[in-house]
Amino acid sequence: MIVHQFFVKGIAHSSYLIGGNETCAIVDPRRDVQIYIDAAREQGLRITHILETHLHADFISGHMDLARMTGARIYAPRSARCRFDHVPLSEGDSFRLEHMKFSVLETPGHTPEHISYVVTDSDRGKEPVAVFCGDTLFVGDVGRPDLFPNMADELASRLYDSLFGKLLDLPDHCEVYPAHAAGSLCGRAIAAKRTSTIGYERRYNAALQIWDRKKFIKSLTTNMPAAPDHFARCSEINRRGPAVVADLPPMEAWEPGVFARKAKAENALVLDIRSFEAFGGQHIPGSIALDMGGNFATFAGWVLPPRADIALVAETRPQAEEAAVWLRRVGLDRVKGCLHGGIFGWLKAGLPSGQLTQVSVHELRAMVKKRERMTLVDVRSANEFANGHIEGAVNIPAPDLRTKHRALKKDRPLLLICGTGHRSSLGASLLKRRGFKDVRNVAGGMTGYAAAGYMK
Repeated sequence: MIVHQFFVKGIAHSSYLIGGNETCAIVDPRRDVQIYIDAAREQGLRITHILETHLHADFISGHMDLARMTGARIYAPRSARCRFDHVPLSEGDSFRLEHMKFSVLETPGHTPEHISYVVTDSDRGKEPVAVFCGDTLFVGDVGRPDLFPNMADELASRLYDSLFGKLLDLPDHCEVYPAHAAGSLCGRAIAAKRTSTIGYERRYNAALQIWDRKKFIKSLTTNMPAAPDHFARCSEINRRGPAVVADLPPMEAWEPGVFARKAKAENALVLDIRSFEAFGGQHIPGSIALDMGGNFATFAGWVLPPRADIALVAETRPQAEEAAVWLRRVGLDRVKGCLHGGIFGWLKAGLPSGQLTQVSVHELRAMVKKRERMTLVDVRSANEFANGHIEGAVNIPAPDLRTKHRALKKDRPLLLICGTGHRSSLGASLLKRRGFKDVRNVAGGMTGYAAAGYMK
């Protein structure tokens, strides 16, 4: 039995190839699927099964693309009521792939329709050797049950049964292969280690030490991190069957004049993916800053309107192509074009540009000490803010500035700070689009502020 893990760092997503001597299955595939075809070919295997544990909320799955390219059958939870051709699975169902038996457990809780695949390798023994548990059980954590409106308590209770009544009945040596690791918002405190065993999680997973059902439910329905906007969209897209990437129109390269005309269309949105310091130097007025060096995909899915026609500003064409891949991963398929020649070409064409003042942490410290008239907006999460912030700062997480900008006054300088400068640059661009004039970004953020010795 071969198990090969694929990890997408930006969304902390794990998918898997599990194979025998001639054939293999792909579990929870990402949308850009060529990587699986290449891996199977390298190992002399044919992809025959595509296994989905649930309707993923944080990314668009690649099951439709992979099925078209390989002819493999898609297997998915019966309760998901998927609208594409697939094999529906329920509790107690099983199927074989060479010497491996895949048994299905219904493990709802993170989502209502969740299943897990328990694998027995009959060449080696009669006990389960692995479980592909999707987002039910993570290393050091469990799936969050609060993604569906008014269902948090019900799903947390069902998650309790899935964990304590099913997954923990598996033998201690059974290997745990989850769909996410540290960095994913599908859990609260997922560990960095990407695989584990039932025995280790039974002993050291904090959530699995809460045997009282009511306490377990309360723990998983309070103080959870905010969920990005695309979490409410991706599940339904995956249920319908996402558009096949090969069918999407290619991204065009537009000369500055054409780009300027396209950017004025009613449904257009200019997305600047360069570094936050480059955006600060010169950018197209009204553009949204989303630095590729930050948590690009998550915040793109969080703040960008899903029906907008996206026009990219990048350093290079390859960077724009990479961004388009990331945007498709979170369901943003309407990437129409990119700026040929970049900002340099835009400026040479005599087109208007804007700037975003970058403030050093030392300048910020001096302003704080002098009590200068300003508003310091900390755009980190509420938990980050609670763990330490600059006295007098106002906490509005960057995505919330889309609506909570009304609480800010336009008659004074607004200085935005995050951990490093990425999210604050995004927040500043959102405010500038709302008509705020004196907006500044704290370069280096709280990391630089602390490194300079200003946090006591």
